[in-house]
Amino acid sequence: MTGRLPFYSIIMPAHQASGMLPRTLGAIVASDLPRDRWELIVVDDSSSDDTASIAARYADTVIRLPGKPHGPAYARNRGFEVSRGDVVMFFDADVVVHPDTVRRFGEVMEANPEAGAVFGSYDTAPPDPGFMSQYRNLMHHYVHQRNGGEVETFWAGAGAVRRQVFDEAGMYDEWHFARPQIEDIEFGSRVRGLDQKILLCPDIQVTHLKRWTFVNVVRTDLRDRGIPWARLLAHRSAVLSTATLNLRWSEKLNTVLVWASLVLLCAAAWFGSWILAGVALLCPLVVLSFNLPMLRFFLRIRGPIFALRVVPVHLMYYFLNGISFGVGVLLQQTIGAPLPNPTMEAYAEVGVQRWPPIPSKHRRSSWTSDPE
Repeated sequence: MTGRLPFYSIIMPAHQASGMLPRTLGAIVASDLPRDRWELIVVDDSSSDDTASIAARYADTVIRLPGKPHGPAYARNRGFEVSRGDVVMFFDADVVVHPDTVRRFGEVMEANPEAGAVFGSYDTAPPDPGFMSQYRNLMHHYVHQRNGGEVETFWAGAGAVRRQVFDEAGMYDEWHFARPQIEDIEFGSRVRGLDQKILLCPDIQVTHLKRWTFVNVVRTDLRDRGIPWARLLAHRSAVLSTATLNLRWSEKLNTVLVWASLVLLCAAAWFGSWILAGVALLCPLVVLSFNLPMLRFFLRIRGPIFALRVVPVHLMYYFLNGISFGVGVLLQQTIGAPLPNPTMEAYAEVGVQRWPPIPSKHRRSSWTSDPE
């Protein structure tokens, strides 16, 4: 790479995304990094709408995956296989980059040759007006703004990885994550296992278009994020030692306090004890004291009514964390690692064509119990 400017590959997995792509791909095309410095690859994950045809208006390469959806891990890997960049950038189909997002990812990677991966943050302008959408996207922004620097995880919604590091880490684990889950977190753990630094740069920002509802918040926090994450940590024996982003000791304590409050309330009702009831009510107050900076953040940017509405929803977040932890650890202890990776014949049965064949090293996963 000496003597020339680095070339970047931007990869976007997309499923049923025709309504968002004009905005998300249009923003990438409008980036202030010169167009001859990057390529745009869109992987249409078995969409039945006009995702592929709309993507073709903006992208250099469009890959169409046949059959049923395979998930973003599989789609990103297929995009990587045809990419040419020294650095690979990943953006979700519901993410709108700022004019400088692509350029700044490149600048950070060039200025920090010791960093294997970099990721950014959502901004404070989620367009969906619903309370849950505002809360979730702004909460994501708040957590990332407070945790800039070297971290232990990765985020594929808006992140960049050096090509060699992505290849050596074994790409995303497409076998165990067939839908959007923690494939980026699990991938980040393997990058760190290579002694590569991962940087969180909160000032590199994107706008998130996703519409959150109460139902998909609960489903995501339990099925798609919390329980798989707890299983991963239990598998790595890192439940207590991990202290990055929303797994800091204070967050763990907040989860314990919320569940202690519920247990004490039940005990108070059973024994008719006002003392236990008082202690039970004290626990959420301690949780809120730990979260005062967060509440002040919401107060500053969305006002007092919004901040008050955050309180019960955020307590529910800790309640769901407790369920995720318990179920995840129990599943890992009782059934262990997931089933072995499917064979190529299994993929052929569902009509999936893979190109080129993946070397065996890319089948490696931190979930896999038997090393190759």
